[in-house]
Amino acid sequence: MSLRLVFAGTPEFAVPCLEAVLAGPDQLLAVYTQPDRPAGRGRQLQQSPVKQRALAAGVPVRQPATLRDAAEQEALAALAPDLMIVVAYGLLLPRKVLAIPRLGCWNVHASLLPRWRGAAPIQRAIEAGDAETGVCLMQMEAGLDTGPVLLSQATPIGPGDTAQTLHDRLARLGADVLADGLRLARAGMRPVPRPQPEQGVSYARKLDKAEARLDWNADAALLARRVRAFLPWPVAQAELAGEPVRIHAASALDTAHAAAPGTVLGADADGIEVACGRGALRITRLQRPGGRVLGAGAWLNGRPDLRR
Repeated sequence: MSLRLVFAGTPEFAVPCLEAVLAGPDQLLAVYTQPDRPAGRGRQLQQSPVKQRALAAGVPVRQPATLRDAAEQEALAALAPDLMIVVAYGLLLPRKVLAIPRLGCWNVHASLLPRWRGAAPIQRAIEAGDAETGVCLMQMEAGLDTGPVLLSQATPIGPGDTAQTLHDRLARLGADVLADGLRLARAGMRPVPRPQPEQGVSYARKLDKAEARLDWNADAALLARRVRAFLPWPVAQAELAGEPVRIHAASALDTAHAAAPGTVLGADADGIEVACGRGALRITRLQRPGGRVLGAGAWLNGRPDLRR
């Protein structure tokens, strides 16, 4: 049997899941997404990626500022959905909303719960040096990402993974897991909910631009992970030989040295090595304020004093 679905999501991460719903036999009654926001230099109102895809597919779109409003709850209930699918929506679902769909609400979350509940699971997994992460299809309840897990799929975090590459891979995995869950629900075999263990809970706090400022006193391995975790946003920043830069690619070296943190130990086309509290950071792609992203060799053309 086909299902009556409502989809709630906002950013690019949610689009593959929306595509999975559109590709299936179920009836998509409406798409909920955040209100249009000003963006870019002109601060023009921008539609969310989910809204753009929903409109292209001819699906009705709703953009309430809150779901706590009684009229909004009545409008959702009037749709009589079997299931509401939530993917990076950005608004809290009150208990009354969670209770409206016949099968409740499912959430696609970008971590292996209970690790990295919260707003920035992809970035925090890279920053912490986790060996793997994944996606969970979760039955939603009132707590923050505390509901039982229905299905999950893991993926390794490679040494070259950035928040962008991992985001894209997890978005695709999320769509696969959601499609599997919907197939089971259509067949009357809902996935068996598995309560999350009490051990291993961690919270992925929201990213702050202030975090992007690298402290050369830190361990080089941590700084290299932050460079990857903060790409494409907010992008790691530091002072390099008296010049502000944004760092787009770097790796950690287990270099023994007695130099003060922040000292340039060596610089050539292969990279710029900077002393850290432990080890050194080799920077291979960087950017001057307002400039293009350059390889180390091209950047050094403007700083011949550093070549050694």
